[in-house]
Amino acid sequence: MFDNLSERLERSFKILKGEGKITEINVAETLKDVRRALLDADVNYKVAKNFTDTVKEKALGQNVLTAVKPSQLMVKIVHDELTTLMGGDTAEIELKGRPAVILMSGLQGSGKTTFSGKLARMMKSKKNRKPLLVACDVYRPAAIEQLKVLGQQVEVPVYSELDSKDPVLIALNAIQEAKAKGYDLVIVDTAGRLAVDEQMMNEIEAIKKAINPDATLFVVDAMTGQDAVNTAREFNERLDFTGVVLTKLDGDTRGGAALSIRTVVNKPIMFVGTGEKLDAVDQFHPARMADRILGMGDIVSLVERAQEQYDEEEAKRLQKKIQKNQFDFNDFLTQIHQIKKMGNLKELASMIPGVGKAIKDIDIDDNAFKSIEAIIYSMTPEERTHPEILNGTRRTRIAKGSGTSIQEVNRLLKQFDQTRKMMKMVTGSKMAGMMQKMKKK
Repeated sequence: MFDNLSERLERSFKILKGEGKITEINVAETLKDVRRALLDADVNYKVAKNFTDTVKEKALGQNVLTAVKPSQLMVKIVHDELTTLMGGDTAEIELKGRPAVILMSGLQGSGKTTFSGKLARMMKSKKNRKPLLVACDVYRPAAIEQLKVLGQQVEVPVYSELDSKDPVLIALNAIQEAKAKGYDLVIVDTAGRLAVDEQMMNEIEAIKKAINPDATLFVVDAMTGQDAVNTAREFNERLDFTGVVLTKLDGDTRGGAALSIRTVVNKPIMFVGTGEKLDAVDQFHPARMADRILGMGDIVSLVERAQEQYDEEEAKRLQKKIQKNQFDFNDFLTQIHQIKKMGNLKELASMIPGVGKAIKDIDIDDNAFKSIEAIIYSMTPEERTHPEILNGTRRTRIAKGSGTSIQEVNRLLKQFDQTRKMMKMVTGSKMAGMMQKMKKK
């Protein structure tokens, strides 16, 4: 997402490149282009106008230091205002009830049921919660079945009453079930419609009034653009929801909803869905999103994802093996699996500053490791542990067994050998540095 907006903003800032100072004329020209870029990204017109007016006011009030170029100063001001536009600080969800209750709302097709499963998984793995999912869509049996499948996948129980057509009573009974069985979080998935209608609104209002949730989340498909903002406004007028969940941010979306919705409904974006997998959900961080919009990457989120897969004991074991030059294909395979768990490869690469633009038009297949894994799985346990024994005959057998060519096998072995040498050098230099520090002490 935001690829087109990022490009347009970058072009806008070039207007100021080579300028010795910020003037009303060159700022007006730059911001005219910025406003067009925001409108093309489907940002609400009033939001875009107020944004550029604020940036202009702040830019003209700045004294440009000799060490800072006008274009750099403009990027800084736009970054700060984008962060403010999307909410400023990261919004935390407050769950105080026993059990705590989260009510999900949104139109049909917004990804509400899938997000309920993702949220249950996140709360269970990251917050040590014991969640219970509740199926309150009494109109679509497929929705109940979908929630049950998701519940099985994330290992979270699902409460449903197939014979009942009263979502209010189902929700109340589910909370009693949670209290009786020790669940400390109840996530209530409700029915959606293809459009906002009075029956739908009355029903979800009744559910909210009956269960008094700690938080009410409005789930919206980011790809619907300004329609997302209009729907959010209607839901907020009736439900006064706590926060917004933007789904499908990995799709071909212009991103206007993310930039407009906070201002229009004055409610924070709390979570974003970034893919189809059940771990493809993130807490929304306005400053980090501003970094990504301006092509600065998001290294903090990348590190956080890596830490989720990080095992301290495993890292120590691996470091010892690297120091002894014993890093083998079993270890290599483990590292590949950890990288794959972190998410979509192209999205991960785009979090590295400067890389996002470079790979914009490159198709990075999530199955990029498939042939490498096939080659390693075609090795015997001894070959994986001792790659040095892989002679020509063994390589030919591995190529046939993995459905690859002898050239691909040779290329992997060469790259593996180079990686092993580099890792030993890096680890060795770190150890030497530590020894030097200890001597000085």
